Amino acid sequence: MVPYSAVQASNARIATALPADLTAVFVGGTSGIGEYSLKQFAKHTVRPRVYFIGRSQEAGDRIAKECLALNPSGTFKFIKRDTSLVRNVDELCQELKSQEKAINLLFLTTGTLDFYTKTSEDLGLTVALAHYTRARFIHNLLPEIQAASSLKRVVSVYAGTKEGPVFLDHLENYDKIPVIKGRGHAASLVTLGMETLAAMAPDVTLMHTYPGPVKSGIGRELQGITGTIARVVFGVFGPLFNVPTEESGAYHLFFATSAKYPSKDSKGVQEGVPLGDNIAIARGTDGKSGSGMYCVDQKGESAGTNVEQLLQSFRDDGTKEKVWKHTDKEWQRILGTAKA
Repeated sequence: MVPYSAVQASNARIATALPADLTAVFVGGTSGIGEYSLKQFAKHTVRPRVYFIGRSQEAGDRIAKECLALNPSGTFKFIKRDTSLVRNVDELCQELKSQEKAINLLFLTTGTLDFYTKTSEDLGLTVALAHYTRARFIHNLLPEIQAASSLKRVVSVYAGTKEGPVFLDHLENYDKIPVIKGRGHAASLVTLGMETLAAMAPDVTLMHTYPGPVKSGIGRELQGITGTIARVVFGVFGPLFNVPTEESGAYHLFFATSAKYPSKDSKGVQEGVPLGDNIAIARGTDGKSGSGMYCVDQKGESAGTNVEQLLQSFRDDGTKEKVWKHTDKEWQRILGTAKA
């Protein structure tokens, strides 16, 4: 576990330890962890250039103003877009590529508890946001992240360290998966996809995190009695268990900037804010220290032996390869073979 005091100390050194003019893309930055982490990034960096993406223009305008108040020297550009669609992701990535040649941080937090709605591209909405479009963002923007001269990092906030069995017959939908197994299945898809992408860019750090209970708008789209019950439960019990918003944002800024999480190709060169006392290099999903792809919980603890063994079994039995082949096939179906 990384103590909160160590997180705060590390974040306080960002302005002097990292270069100015860092460029970041926050996908899902208008509520919840995305918003909290974006504001921490704005607070601690020097002249950042930030693109943040969401569906609410009102929220986007509000957050841009609040970030400017935190850091008047920064640039904060809101882009209104529905990122549940792969086609939209490709269009948005082209827009970003036309404006930036290098990106230091890609931060992804999109999600929903709506397990039954399908997108217009015939993907389950939940898995589209958790896996297919997140993986597409990473895939498309890896060249720009690799082009960065300093920090090169991808943070995907979902359910890292909570991986479970994969249901290969139901990859594109959740509605046929037992509810109790859904989170583990989705977490494994995210991690396996990111492992494949990490192999394409060994000079980039990729990380799948679990934020713990946090106040967010993830259940706001649920309809009917299910939505009503969810909102009541979150409203009544959330304040008792939720991680404080500032603390959640601070930890995720630490994940995005600390030298605790080097890329595979770091070769011992420190990447990020130097480690504080008693803070060691993290263990990757392959069980090796500093291997470039990480699953961490809300306190920065790496996935345990059980998860590492499960992931190794997915590599050994071909599940990892099957997940990626299926993902690529869905991209091709949606976009056409040439574009995908």
